[in-house]
Amino acid sequence: MDKFPNPINTTFATPYYQDYQKMAEFCFLLCSVLIFLAISSEARNAPSIATINDSPSNLNRTYTKVCDPQRFSDLGLDMNDFAYCDSSLSYDVRVKDLIDRMTLTEKVQQIGDTAHGVPRIGLAKYEWWSEALHGISDVGQWNSKASFFDDVVPAATSFPCPITTTAAFNQSLWKSIGQAVSTEARAMYNLGHAGLTFWSPNINVVRDPRWGRALETPGEDPFTVGTYAANYVRGLQDIEGIENTADPNSRPLKVAACCKHYAAYDVDNWLGVDRTHFDARVTEQDMLETFLKPFEMCVKDGDVTSVMCSYNRINGIPACADPKLLRDTIRGEWDLHGYIVSDCDSVEVMIDNHKWLSDEPEDAVSQALKAGLDLDCGNYYTNYADKAVVQGKVKEREIDESLKNLYVVLMRLGFFDGSPKFESLGKEDVCSGEHIELATQAAREGMVLLKNFNGTLPLNTDEIKTIAVVGPHANATNAMIGNYAGVPCKYVSPLDGLSTYAEVQYAMGCVNVMCKNSSLVFPAMQAAKNADATIIVAGIDLSVEAESLDRIDLLLPGYQTELINQVAAVSKGPVIVVIMSAGGVDISFARDNGNVKAILWAGFPGEEGGQAIADVLFGKYNPGGRLPLTWHEAMYPFGYGLSYTTFEYSLTSAERSLNIQLNKFQHCRDLNYTEGSFKPPCPAILTEDLQCDDNNIEFEVEVANTGTVDGSEVVMLYWTPPKGIVEGPIKQLIGFQKVFVPAGGSQKVNFRLNACKSLGIVNYRGYHLLPSGGHSIVIGDNLLSFPVGINFEQVN
Repeated sequence: MDKFPNPINTTFATPYYQDYQKMAEFCFLLCSVLIFLAISSEARNAPSIATINDSPSNLNRTYTKVCDPQRFSDLGLDMNDFAYCDSSLSYDVRVKDLIDRMTLTEKVQQIGDTAHGVPRIGLAKYEWWSEALHGISDVGQWNSKASFFDDVVPAATSFPCPITTTAAFNQSLWKSIGQAVSTEARAMYNLGHAGLTFWSPNINVVRDPRWGRALETPGEDPFTVGTYAANYVRGLQDIEGIENTADPNSRPLKVAACCKHYAAYDVDNWLGVDRTHFDARVTEQDMLETFLKPFEMCVKDGDVTSVMCSYNRINGIPACADPKLLRDTIRGEWDLHGYIVSDCDSVEVMIDNHKWLSDEPEDAVSQALKAGLDLDCGNYYTNYADKAVVQGKVKEREIDESLKNLYVVLMRLGFFDGSPKFESLGKEDVCSGEHIELATQAAREGMVLLKNFNGTLPLNTDEIKTIAVVGPHANATNAMIGNYAGVPCKYVSPLDGLSTYAEVQYAMGCVNVMCKNSSLVFPAMQAAKNADATIIVAGIDLSVEAESLDRIDLLLPGYQTELINQVAAVSKGPVIVVIMSAGGVDISFARDNGNVKAILWAGFPGEEGGQAIADVLFGKYNPGGRLPLTWHEAMYPFGYGLSYTTFEYSLTSAERSLNIQLNKFQHCRDLNYTEGSFKPPCPAILTEDLQCDDNNIEFEVEVANTGTVDGSEVVMLYWTPPKGIVEGPIKQLIGFQKVFVPAGGSQKVNFRLNACKSLGIVNYRGYHLLPSGGHSIVIGDNLLSFPVGINFEQVN
């Protein structure tokens, strides 16, 4: 704007008639600028095709699909002239027709997160960037995000953060949340308030509990993370009745999900080490066992349509420019049916931060395209890809391949032809009562009971008439929804939820989680002295753990420890500590404090978190959640969680051996054993050489509720490999099921494990092997176990 004069300060010293032309020019320019700004302001909220106003004859007309005859007519075009709008043709044929109509300059304008469209051939603009980590989010750059809220759509259901939802260990719940989120996404798309492609979920494995993004993830265990990913993605993408098709690249989609950030990424900003400079040094074994496994499950089991590569380098090579990771593995070995996208500005990071190969922009762009990166969240592809082609550094054909991967996904989403099944969805399908109740139930299921001395919980409303509710999160609202969140339908704070059960006396105790002084501790103590019970809601928030903010330690900030100890020392009734956090915090002092009778971890429980906390504390819901992250130091292990009832397991049937006959083409492989350990004649076989679909182990576990309260139990299965194998894990989670059991009743749970997937190891050379010998299946926390012998028999 500085090139235009400020009309307030402009003076006209010459006679009006002499300066008329200059004034007219100025007014014209000023009006042009104002019109431009108005259009730009409108455009910044323009999501995808739903608000396309690309017709010169009718600027107010909107459409929900590209191939609308009236839209083409508005553009002065005849839709019949464009084969890419002929729905009788295959997607491949249609997309090729679309790509072949573009010039090189036009092509590169479609491979950034804002695809600018080509009006001369009827191709609409599309914004690729939307987020749906735990509900529809409006996170994104102001000029390129596809999802937003206003008076038309003021809010969307905000479910618990993934770390909390994962604690439920309920696969059907994970899928149901995905289905609810995608329903709201489709409704918002119809209203012009969202796109169809969502860059969620985050499935990075948390190797360090201090990582600031732990709240976005399903935790530390690769199997759990991958299982969550597959279920949530299926919930987002699948259309009932057509979950699978003969040609997966033609399978219709409800919305398109994206598993991120690939790979070996779990540091943001820790003591000067940041994600955009970090080089993860990872062995082949660790890469396969830990970092790639969830993504493989997301692609193979979830059939996700997109994978996002991360900022960091892996063994010296930027993740977004490694053909082994992208083209060879994701698209080749795993057979991705979709596109690969960069984390935002990753191509720029290669140049500015990694200083990789001293590349110029055209070099980095060509390396990324050749590696298999289809879409650049950023502007390097759109600014430099055509120059890279002209300079002979990359083939135009490789840009064509990326465009094909992108536009086939949009075809599958109905962006071109519409999706009749979802066209009736509207405002009433966003923040519906059903979805809000699902958010409440998800929060309840994600609560983990860490301590319950002498059955203090649940609280009895006949005995507890007044409660003191204190602590920095006692009246939490925004803190409950974490990050990558939108505008929630409503908030139910812990204070609100607990008020439905008893008379509440509220005292902050701390202004916020940083709790920089103890000035408010005394009023909290006074409240606790007069109440029948005291609830201290403490923990951390995004000011402590967040994207670009890792923790230095695991302690509660400031004076929170003092607050808890001093309130507990004077409380008239039982003291219950509720912790909101993603990663674990060191609350060993509270665990060991006899005045603290119970501890409940609530994670970041979403918009209904306060109601869920109250329902659990007062026994409306019996907690059954398990920790998806280990709490250090040696406090609470992965999978830990208490209940208001007790359960017993019994093994009702089990296959205890698996005899596998080998032919002359299946050769024994050696393994490293500890000194003195028994080494079988045939230590292992490559799993790729076996008929793995035929090698299964089935067994049945009966779960009995031996207490007096109905409850849900997570039956967790662990595997320990034959003794002495150096490259094998100590134990590894291989399965889990959540089952509801009435008090005094029992339920039978059936398991079917594939030996190659569940009992296999990865050795240091990167081979997937099935060892022979005595394996063990451990159920729960060593509550029950049984051996499984695997024997290889050579057949001539």
